[in-house]
Amino acid sequence: MSGLIAIDTNLLVLLVVGSASEDFIDRHKRTSAYGREDFRLLRTILLEAEGLVLTPHVLAETSNLARQFKRPGVDLIGDVLRGLIERSREVAIPARDAVRRVEFRYLGLTDAALLAVDADDITLLTDDFDLYHASLSAGRKPINFSHRRELWHGL
Repeated sequence: MSGLIAIDTNLLVLLVVGSASEDFIDRHKRTSAYGREDFRLLRTILLEAEGLVLTPHVLAETSNLARQFKRPGVDLIGDVLRGLIERSREVAIPARDAVRRVEFRYLGLTDAALLAVDADDITLLTDDFDLYHASLSAGRKPINFSHRRELWHGL
C-alpha cells in the first residue's frame, strides 16, 4: 500500500501505548481489547504507507485517553505522542464543517471530521464499524482493522 493513512482514535491510542512499551498494551485500560499482535499488525500496515494523517480532534481524544496511565509510563506515552505528532501530517477540519455532515448525528465530531479527511489520496484506517461503513457509503475505500486482524491471525 502507498499513500497517506488517516487513523482513528482507538488505533492511534494503541499505536502510542504500544510504541511506548508493548507491556503497556495489556495494562492500559484503553487498549485492553487489543494484544501485542494487534499492535504489530498496526505497525506493519502503517509502515507500508507514505505517512500518517492526524486531525486535531483525534489528537485531543488520543492525548486524553492515552495519558490515563500511571507514572512513569505516562511520561513515556507522552513522549511517544509528541514524537508522532512531530512526524505526522496534521489536517484541521473545522468543527463547523464536520457537524454539517449527516454522519455527525451518529458518529460524533471526531469521526465526522475523519470522514471529511477521507479523500482520494488519504485512506482511512479504522476499527470502528460505523465509521468504516460511513466511509464506504461515501464512496471511499477505507481499511477495516478488524478484517485485517482476521487475515493476520488466519481466521
